[in-house]
Amino acid sequence: MSQETFGSYEEFWPYYVAMHSRAATRWVHLAGTLTGVAVSAYGLARGRKRYALALPLIGYGSAWPAHFLIERNNPATFGHPAWSLRGDVRMIRTILAGRDAELAATAAKWLAENPRPQVRPQG
Repeated sequence: MSQETFGSYEEFWPYYVAMHSRAATRWVHLAGTLTGVAVSAYGLARGRKRYALALPLIGYGSAWPAHFLIERNNPATFGHPAWSLRGDVRMIRTILAGRDAELAATAAKWLAENPRPQVRPQG
């Protein structure tokens, strides 16, 4: 399994989107991240600092299984944690702006031009 390398975040972005080529994966990311933000904000507003852990636990806890079960790939976070966090925020903003089709097109273009990396075997 080769590790993808990129010279910049802008080079990484289409790859990141391609690793979320299925709408279900993108929407699981959205739901997990927004739920984690809501629980963290609630806890922090109540003075319970430990609730801040909800964001990474709920966010990654829902996103990573989506990669294994829906997308059948490994999360980009494993190789590029900082750029993946930035990509997740950008992807979520794009979905919330009603531009999910734009993400699907970016993923399809990248996948057409590149072999699908880190695919887990089916079955």
